[in-house]
Amino acid sequence: MLQTRVIPPAEGAYQYPLLIKRLLMSGVRYEKTREIVYRDQLRYSYPTLIERVARLANVLTEAGVKAGDTVAVMDWDSHRYLECMFAIPMIGAVIHTINVRLSPEQIVYTMNHAEDRFVLVNSEFVGLYQAIAGHLTTVEKTLLLTDLPEKTADLPNLVGEYEQLLAAASPVYDFQDFDENSVATTFYTTGTTGNPKGVYFTHRQLVLHSLGEATIMGAIDSVRLLGTNDVYMPITPMFHVHAWGLPYVATMLGLKQVYPGRYDPELLVQLWRKEKVSFSHCVPTILQMVLNAKSAQGTDFGGWKIVIGGSALNRSLYEAAKARGIQLTAAYGMSETGPLVSCAHLNDELMAGSEDERISYRIKAGVPGPLVEAAIVDAEGRFLPADGETQGELVLRAPWLTEGYFNEPQKGAELWAGGWLHTGDVATLDSMGFIDIRDRIKDVIKTGGEWISSLDLEDLISRHAGVREVAVVGIPDPQWGERPFALLVIHDGHQIGARELKEHLKPFVEQGHLSKWAIPSQIALVTEIPKTSVGKLDKKRIRVDIAEWQSNNSAFLSTL
Repeated sequence: MLQTRVIPPAEGAYQYPLLIKRLLMSGVRYEKTREIVYRDQLRYSYPTLIERVARLANVLTEAGVKAGDTVAVMDWDSHRYLECMFAIPMIGAVIHTINVRLSPEQIVYTMNHAEDRFVLVNSEFVGLYQAIAGHLTTVEKTLLLTDLPEKTADLPNLVGEYEQLLAAASPVYDFQDFDENSVATTFYTTGTTGNPKGVYFTHRQLVLHSLGEATIMGAIDSVRLLGTNDVYMPITPMFHVHAWGLPYVATMLGLKQVYPGRYDPELLVQLWRKEKVSFSHCVPTILQMVLNAKSAQGTDFGGWKIVIGGSALNRSLYEAAKARGIQLTAAYGMSETGPLVSCAHLNDELMAGSEDERISYRIKAGVPGPLVEAAIVDAEGRFLPADGETQGELVLRAPWLTEGYFNEPQKGAELWAGGWLHTGDVATLDSMGFIDIRDRIKDVIKTGGEWISSLDLEDLISRHAGVREVAVVGIPDPQWGERPFALLVIHDGHQIGARELKEHLKPFVEQGHLSKWAIPSQIALVTEIPKTSVGKLDKKRIRVDIAEWQSNNSAFLSTL
C-alpha cells in the first residue's frame, strides 16, 4: 500500500464511528410528524419510533442480551421489525433476520449455525417454533410478537409479549459508541444447493450502503426514484437482505413508512390507495400478484414507482405495469452485496434517443452506483473488455459487500478469489457502464456448441399475449448436450402449444435476436411455476419436475 502523509488528530478530537444509530437519529430532525404505519392497525410519529427503539433496547438488555449476542427475529414486515433492525444492532448485538419461508430443517440449521441466543417469534410461527425448539442448541429465551388479543403463548423460556414489555420499559437508553466494524446483521442465502450460507454486515458497511443507496435512488434526475416526500412501502420481505436496505434509507431521510405485514395483494392495493404510497420494491412475481388482485382491476396506479430486483425485469411486465400507471425500474444486487449494486441511469445520450431504447436500458441491471466497481472476467480470472458483447462472470468491489461466509472460510475464499467478489452471474458491460445480466452461470443453456441465455428466451416468450408467466431451463439432450425447455402459465382463454410458441419466436430469429437453436422443442403448460422462498424462479426444482414429467410422458407436455 502506498505510504502517504497521515496527520495525528488533535487531542480530544472525536473519532466518529459509522454506527446504525446515526441513521435513526437523523430522520426525526427532518420530519417529526411523518408516520410509521402498520397495516390498518397502528400509526405513530418519528419521536415515538425513537422512544420505542429505546424501550426495546431496555427490554433486551434486561432480558440478558449482551454485546456480541445474536438475536433472531421471526416476523412479517412490521413496525416491530423496523424497531428490531435498529435496537438490536444499537446495543452491540447482531440481528439474525430469519427467512421464515425456508423448510423447518433449514431454519434449524441457520439458527444453530448463527448461534442465536434470543428469538422474537410472531404468534403465526409459534407452532413452527414449537416443532423445532428441541433441535435448537444455543437459544436461551423467547419473546412473543402478536397482533392478537391473547398476549401469551406456549414458547420455551418466554420473557413476555412485545407490547406489554415495551410499555413497562424506560423510554430512555444511552446507546454507547463502539467499533464501526462490529457485525450488525446476519442472514442466510436461500440454499438452492447445499445448506444455506450465512452472510454478515457491519455497522460501517450498512451506513455506507444507506448513503450510497440514497444517492443512487434520489440524486439521478433522469430516474429519480426516492425523495423525502415519497411514501415508502416495502414489498420485499424484511428478512431478505434488510428489505434491500430501504428501511434504513427511509428512516434516515424521515419518510412516511407503511409496513403491510404478511403480503396480501388485496391489502397491498388498499394500503397503496389509503396511505398514498409512491415508492416500493419487489420481485416480478409479487408485482404480478398485485396487478392481478381483484381490487387492482380498473385501478390507475399513477405515481407509483417500483424498483424490480431479485429476477430479471422483462419488457412485457414493464409495459403491463406502465399501462396501469406504474413506473418500473430495474436494479441489481444479491444477498452477498448488501444488496444494491446498480440501478438504471438514463444519461444524456439515452434521453436524446427513442422511448423504445430508453425502455431497453431501464430494464437492464443498470449502472453501478457510487463507490461500486464492476468488471467481467473469464474462467481463469482474466479481465474482459467492456464492449457490450463479450460475456464473462460479473465481479464486484464496494465498501458494503459481505467479506465472507460465517464460519465457512473456504467458501468465503472462493467468493473473494482474486480480490473481487464473484457473483456467479454471466454479464456484459458496455461503454456507458451498463451491466446486462445474461444468466446465472449454472442456468446458461449449452446446446450444440452455442450458449443460450435463459433470461433472454424468457423475455421473448413473455411477449406472447397469452403468456402470463414463463421459466426456461436447459435439460439434457443426447444429441445437443442440452435443449431449452419452457414452462408456461397462460392467461384464461388462450391456448399455446410448442408449435404456436415456435411461430411466435420465429420473427425474433429472423431479426437476429435469437438463434434458431434456442426455440424450445418441448414446453409444459402449468398452473404455477415453482418459486424459492424469496419469490425467485426455483430452477433446481423445475429441472427435477421436468425429468419426472418426461419419464411419465405427462399429458400437459407439448412437443414439436
